Amino acid sequence: MVPSLLFEIAIIGILGIGSQWVAWKFRLPAIVVMSITGLLVGPIFGILDPQAHFGDMYGPIISAAVAIILFEGSLNLNFKELRGLGRPVFRISTLGAFIAWIAGSLTAHYVAGLSWAVAFVIGGLFIVTGPTVIMPLLRQAKLKPRPAKILKWEGIVVDPIGALVAVFAFEIITVITADDPDGTQLLLFFAASIFAAILGWALGKGLGWMFETGHVPEFLKSPFVVVVVIFCFTLADTVMHETGLLAVTAMGITLANMGISSISDMRHFKENISVLLISTIFIMLTASLEVETLLEIFSPNIIGYVLLMMFLVRPLSIFLSTIGTGLSFNEKALVGWIAPRGIVALTVSGYFAAILLDAGYEDAQILTSLTFALVFITVLAHGFSIGWLARKLDLSSEGNPGALIIGSNPFTARLAQSLNESNIPVIIVDSAWENLSHARKAAVPFYHGDMLSEQTEHMLDTIPYDYLLAITDDDAYNSLACTTFLPEYGRTNVFKISPYTHYKDGYSSGVVSKVGGRILFDKKFSLDILNEKLDAGFVLRQTTLTEKYGLKQYLDDKDESTVFLYLITSAGVLKFFSEEMRTVPSVGDKIVSLTPPIKEQEKIKVKLETVRKNEE
Repeated sequence: MVPSLLFEIAIIGILGIGSQWVAWKFRLPAIVVMSITGLLVGPIFGILDPQAHFGDMYGPIISAAVAIILFEGSLNLNFKELRGLGRPVFRISTLGAFIAWIAGSLTAHYVAGLSWAVAFVIGGLFIVTGPTVIMPLLRQAKLKPRPAKILKWEGIVVDPIGALVAVFAFEIITVITADDPDGTQLLLFFAASIFAAILGWALGKGLGWMFETGHVPEFLKSPFVVVVVIFCFTLADTVMHETGLLAVTAMGITLANMGISSISDMRHFKENISVLLISTIFIMLTASLEVETLLEIFSPNIIGYVLLMMFLVRPLSIFLSTIGTGLSFNEKALVGWIAPRGIVALTVSGYFAAILLDAGYEDAQILTSLTFALVFITVLAHGFSIGWLARKLDLSSEGNPGALIIGSNPFTARLAQSLNESNIPVIIVDSAWENLSHARKAAVPFYHGDMLSEQTEHMLDTIPYDYLLAITDDDAYNSLACTTFLPEYGRTNVFKISPYTHYKDGYSSGVVSKVGGRILFDKKFSLDILNEKLDAGFVLRQTTLTEKYGLKQYLDDKDESTVFLYLITSAGVLKFFSEEMRTVPSVGDKIVSLTPPIKEQEKIKVKLETVRKNEE
């Protein structure tokens, strides 16, 4: 047991973020690591018991966190993403959800042994997946755009729908089983749902207007949004339980589609908050489970129910609902398999277990065990299989780490050509068609558009590219691009060409040298200098370090004018040279450099000498 509640909060935070770090370090599903961590410190070793220690605050904390997480996810739902995907997303979110509800309810009754009333409530709830589990899996798996967007949209849109379907089923049961049936409660439910959707839309529109007209200062925008999200969720949930999820989803989608420039800035803040909340909430939920709940998971009826939900109900709902939508069999197979349940299922099932027991349905006591079995098994199965299955179905963008190069010019075209020859994914992005002639001549992939435009964000698939290189002749644009994409690519993976100018007393530049992105190669090599070297006949040469020809000999042999560009480690990892680079090349690594054509000239001389001797 921990000495105080404050200490427990600190431990939960450390365990949550620590689990995320372990998952990142060892390339494991984050949800799996967090769930196992929570079980170890909770029911297994009894170190933490958040539900007991937090008391009455436990439920509201979980609910507020779920609201913020769901809002953050819906803030990414821009309708422009649905180009070509509108029909499958709509079908899966409506017809697919209905099929999953009916089939899941039948399975709950005939396999899990639940009464019809409880089966239809829990069947409605289990159609959800949700951003708490889908987003970490998508970040981990690097799927191709189509299946990734379908899973993202389904997870966020169906989340509130599942909770509402469960409420709807319960209201119907209440009316049917009442001694004096009255449909007033059903009408109130529909009215509350409409109110929640309108409330979310209105608050979203109001926030957008305030931001656009300058009524909220920049430093208050993110806190302002968080407070309004919690208010929106609480107000709708007070009117009718579980409609708060619908309200915050409507609010997020409204803001996402208003074209507000500051929303993209806030999105990074929301992502950070979301990661923190997901990490801590999963630890809290799993640590609060009881040993009896874990043991009950292994009962045959619960195991059978979970397996049928995974291998029959989910694939059936996806394949039937996507008929005629243009999705390939492989895409249907992947989407039909991936359906992990998360926080919403755990929290809402706890709520319904209590009210169903109060209503006299004694079989509702196994809902917590049933829900956790479905959550934990689907998280494990889908977390470990999504990457493997995506590769098998050719729906994965994983492979060698690639590079996205902003700016088309002679140097970037030659650099991209070299990366292409080494089987490194690469693409050149430029808004000027005439500049792209260099990329076209080099026969390397390119995209015509401004990297900072919203259209490029939706049209260009950036998943295969781990590095961003800003190499245009506009130093300010390079710095702006690096600053914009730092949160997405990470500080160590964003580079810009040197903006420095050489003076007698050293190198100097404006503010752009201090903003965003590491200096690529070396600060003494600007883009003009690199292009001049190419014009002078410099070539890109690849050298493999061996036991006989190590780094020291290579450095001794190199010309002083050589520019080190990048290296590919023996494990296939791409790394670009910079002044901040700490990696020391070792045996088996391939170093690519821009070098003077001395060796080529020597080879030509040898050939000419050989020809001359043969003629003599």
